[in-house]
Amino acid sequence: MVCGLICVLAGLVLFLVIAKLYIKLTTGWCRSNVCLVGKTVIVTGGNTGIGFETAADIAKRGAKVILACRNEQRAKDAVQRIIKQTDNPNVSYRILDLGSLKSVRKFADEINKNEERLDILINNAGLQTVPEIKGLTEDGLQPTMQANYFGHFLLTHLLLDLLKKSGPSRIVNVSSMAARHTKLDKADDLNSEKGVVMDIYGRSKLANILFTIELNEKLKNTKVTTYSLHPGIILTEFSRHAPAILKGIAETLLLYMFKNAIEGAQTTIYCAVEKDIEQYSGQHFHDCHIVKPYKKARDSDLVKSVWKKTEELVKLEKKLK
Repeated sequence: MVCGLICVLAGLVLFLVIAKLYIKLTTGWCRSNVCLVGKTVIVTGGNTGIGFETAADIAKRGAKVILACRNEQRAKDAVQRIIKQTDNPNVSYRILDLGSLKSVRKFADEINKNEERLDILINNAGLQTVPEIKGLTEDGLQPTMQANYFGHFLLTHLLLDLLKKSGPSRIVNVSSMAARHTKLDKADDLNSEKGVVMDIYGRSKLANILFTIELNEKLKNTKVTTYSLHPGIILTEFSRHAPAILKGIAETLLLYMFKNAIEGAQTTIYCAVEKDIEQYSGQHFHDCHIVKPYKKARDSDLVKSVWKKTEELVKLEKKLK
């Protein structure tokens, strides 16, 4: 029995080592040394995880960085950490609660009034679940869908004039491979409360990809380009709302099997700063290279119907033609 247990443990250790080695060898890295002095960049959810690492990298390049965060104290702490790491004092935050369309509109209004330019908008913030909200939000929207997709859809539209004015500019939408197998067959399913947690999460991430594709079509005659991406499976994604008894075990295993936040931020950074990728606007990226669109992202009817339905759900007043 003892020998059998030793063999099982040895097998597990070998598996974890191979898994970690595979991640290290296949992770794409942004090698660009682009300078962003004079540029302004917004990163939603920039106070933690890959959002924080993305914001820190952008700050190192000399940009003016605005963290768009829901929690003020965490935002303040993140700003100080980034300034200390990068010696770039031009890092700040503004409060943005993507779960409230009123908050999104207020944030966008403040940016449009106070900022002369916006060169890169990184729609990074995302949650698997919103445990404190039961049912629909005050806007009548499914909470995870609103935090991950609806809020960013509205935010992007409200900042488009500033992005156009600052062109060439970019919009980067952080999605997930979870979009590959989610159940979103028609636009009417977009705001449905039905489905398990991971399916709703995947639906929100597929919507981000569909949004990117149609947004690219509508921005063809502008100097604004847009990209979606899968950052990889990151430690913080799975354990953030896990029960305490499982959190330690999950984080230990995931530490060996999946990417850390710095590795996970690389494709976001790549889409934000890499030179000469404008021709790939509307495409989906993973590990700093283009990947084939997921099956449902190739359904042009679904792309257009989801866009139209989203306009209705977020009560968009100024619509793109």
